[in-house]
Amino acid sequence: MHPDIALLTKYSQPGPRYTSYPPAPHFAADFGIGQWRQEIIESQEPSRPLSLYVHIPFCDTLCYYCGCNMVAAQKYGKATEYLDYLKREIDAVAALADPARPVVQLHWGGGTPTFLGAEDIRALAAHVRSRFNFAADAEVSVEVDPRGLLPEQVQALRESGFNRASLGVQDIDEKVQQAVNRIQPLSLIEEVYGWFRAEGFSSINFDLMTGLPHQTLEGYRKTLAEIVRLNPDRLAVFGYAHVPWLKKHQKLIIQSDLPDFATRMAMQELILDTLEGAGYVHIGMDHFARPADELVKAQREKTLWRNFQGYTTHRHADIYAFGASSISQTEDIYAQNEKRPNTYQKMIGEHGLATVKGYRMSTDDKIRRDVITELMCDLALSKSAIESRWKVEFDDYFAGSLHLLEPLQADGLVEADNKEIRVTALGRLFLRNIAMSFDAYLNTPKKEAPRYSMTA
Repeated sequence: MHPDIALLTKYSQPGPRYTSYPPAPHFAADFGIGQWRQEIIESQEPSRPLSLYVHIPFCDTLCYYCGCNMVAAQKYGKATEYLDYLKREIDAVAALADPARPVVQLHWGGGTPTFLGAEDIRALAAHVRSRFNFAADAEVSVEVDPRGLLPEQVQALRESGFNRASLGVQDIDEKVQQAVNRIQPLSLIEEVYGWFRAEGFSSINFDLMTGLPHQTLEGYRKTLAEIVRLNPDRLAVFGYAHVPWLKKHQKLIIQSDLPDFATRMAMQELILDTLEGAGYVHIGMDHFARPADELVKAQREKTLWRNFQGYTTHRHADIYAFGASSISQTEDIYAQNEKRPNTYQKMIGEHGLATVKGYRMSTDDKIRRDVITELMCDLALSKSAIESRWKVEFDDYFAGSLHLLEPLQADGLVEADNKEIRVTALGRLFLRNIAMSFDAYLNTPKKEAPRYSMTA
């Protein structure tokens, strides 16, 4: 089912992506190193597994669309120095944690983790494994820039236990690539993809992007056709968020070169038609996977969840995140590191940790987090389950939210009755808008409201 342009226009508004609730702009500077250290000590529940995240902020070049915390590094020595401090942070957290807790997930993000050479990939991976207890079936993934990648780096990743990779593709159109300063021919993507398949990676994801300069409907049709031919296991098709007030380098993109709203919406319809026609399941928002994928199974069994890495099957894991800008999470708190690598290194050198802000959740935050996340993951919500879990009367507690949900219900995005709220097939395209109805921070006037990317 596809929306018409009027509906897309109506619901195109700024909103969070809900990789956390409350969203990161609400984290406060009064939560620092001492609070995070104490939280690690007090939250050692043997029954809760761990998910580890490692942030490598360096890239060879600057992609103009990039919204990540990254540094275009000309000298590899910066990475070598950074890794020394990264290992110190890993040591500091591991010393406070229960060594028996199993690690069920490890993800390297950036920046570009494959900025690291093969020897440093092996050394860093070995260091992490020496400090934590990895489950035999741990999901170990890495983000990859195909440009400049060498076969020995892929081999080093596989030998270090990595079994999943996410390749940054974005678009195969040369004019688009030139406009965003990311030249990577289809032949290169095919070659790198082949290396990962040959090394036996169990799952390969492609990141694509819409809304980039010079993209056209016909051009993107060709990109999708080639991607379907390559047959990755998963696809994440993100909409470009033009936020030059947050990312100054995005001013290098000429705004008049961006596709208009009607083209962007037509591209969304094309994506749905093409990928679902090729057998991919639309998980929700911008994620697609093969029918046998763990994400599809988890959604069917209502165990899918969202965290700072997006959709995940590891709902009950605490996240220990390492490196500049990374965000850790336990059942009760979020803790974010200093974003600037040099300042991060200084803080690690002085304190062993680099937490600069965070958030301790209230009971209301946890209730709303559950509601928002379950709607975005399960595409349905049992009111009685929330009532039983949190000892509230759902319709009374969320009276304001249900009122905000009424127009979305009238437009066919959700269905609601006394027992359930269900996201319709059409509503999968508007998950952020649906979730926003339950966001207490969005619906409370503030002097300085956070600025978010557009939902469509």
